[in-house]
Amino acid sequence: MPTILIKDATIINEGSQIQGSVFIENDHIKHIITKGELPAADQVIDAKGLLLLPGAIDDQVHFREPGLTHKATIESESRAAVAGGITSFMEMPNTNPQATTHAILEDKYKLAAQCSAANYSFYLGATNDNIDELLKTDPKKICGVKVFMGSSTGNMLVDDEAILGRIFAESPTLIATHCEDEATIRENTTIYKNKFGEDMPFKYHPVIRSADACYKSSKKAAELARRHGARLHILHLSSADELALLDQDMPLQDKKITGEVCVHHLWFTDADYDQYGARIKWNPAVKSERDRKALRDGLTNNQLDVVATDHAPHTIEEKNNKYFSAPSGGPLVQHALVAMLEMVKQGLFSYEMVVEKMCHNPAILFDIDKRGFLREGYKADLVLVAPNDSWEVKPENILYKCGWSPFEGTSFSHKVVYTLVNGQTAFSKGEVNKDVKGERLLFNR
Repeated sequence: MPTILIKDATIINEGSQIQGSVFIENDHIKHIITKGELPAADQVIDAKGLLLLPGAIDDQVHFREPGLTHKATIESESRAAVAGGITSFMEMPNTNPQATTHAILEDKYKLAAQCSAANYSFYLGATNDNIDELLKTDPKKICGVKVFMGSSTGNMLVDDEAILGRIFAESPTLIATHCEDEATIRENTTIYKNKFGEDMPFKYHPVIRSADACYKSSKKAAELARRHGARLHILHLSSADELALLDQDMPLQDKKITGEVCVHHLWFTDADYDQYGARIKWNPAVKSERDRKALRDGLTNNQLDVVATDHAPHTIEEKNNKYFSAPSGGPLVQHALVAMLEMVKQGLFSYEMVVEKMCHNPAILFDIDKRGFLREGYKADLVLVAPNDSWEVKPENILYKCGWSPFEGTSFSHKVVYTLVNGQTAFSKGEVNKDVKGERLLFNR
């Protein structure tokens, strides 16, 4: 593997900005150089004027393989991810078949080893009847156990109280939850379906899948975690009141209950449904301006720990249906990092905070081995970003298999120029290197 020197970059890492160079040997960072003579290398990347960040780690994606490959594949979406500066992902179990046994899970790992451009891990899915499988989980090799405490997709709702108690008491690894109260959603659905029939406007999505439904379910998860001493990570928090349920005022590594927020809940509000319709229909729903402000504030005051995507593509034909027939979810991995950097330009966040929430904190929270930081001896997962290179999201530059994005027509000021995965150039100046393959993530637990 050739040595690489990234020369004269603005390095954003561990709360600071410095001018420096990075020397990469094999698959790891050999030296971070801030002064003195630079070593010779087989390849030199002139990074003057560019930002150098650790590769982003996305702790929640749905890449749809196996079984739903008309929407996406591990290969297609991992390529979109590295084009967007995401070098590692953790993928959800609601595929077909659902990843609720270790045999099925290992099949996904074998598939990813053959085709994923990014590093990968897969959650084991919980059901009402697979507790024995969950207990076999090796916490060093699997990112976590996923519990749907609201049947967002498929039939993976875990609603057996005894089983929930056992999961929270006995899970050998982190528990990640989708929290929406099913009874509340069903009651709201009946009310609004009776009112509008099949022609219900999309703007009522956050009324049906309400903030109250989210809070009720998240509160239950937090109570279970505290009762049993479980390590709980609540995914895609979307409402202001849920933030009080998380552990606060302590270092991340000491927290037992942590929270993730997704890019779409930071970018859109319920005022956008009339314009975007099904394209911003996610579960949990995009909610009010008050909720968005609380989520943004929650990042800056460290109530919220991680920014992710919940990348969940559907075909545009599936999306172009009336409310009750249009599926929830949308593609985001190619545009998440640049969207967050756009919010830096808007004065909402800092570069250092974006790196903390998208790179450092996922590595800390999941105890990922030697990733998420620019440190000597760590894996060379790196992203170079041009901070003043405006471009517009158009169908011709979208890499998702589904071919569309909720950001179509949006101009971003930051552009990903290079992405390195394990010391190899996975993306360079608009092109994905199809020969680069990611590795299985390992965990120091």
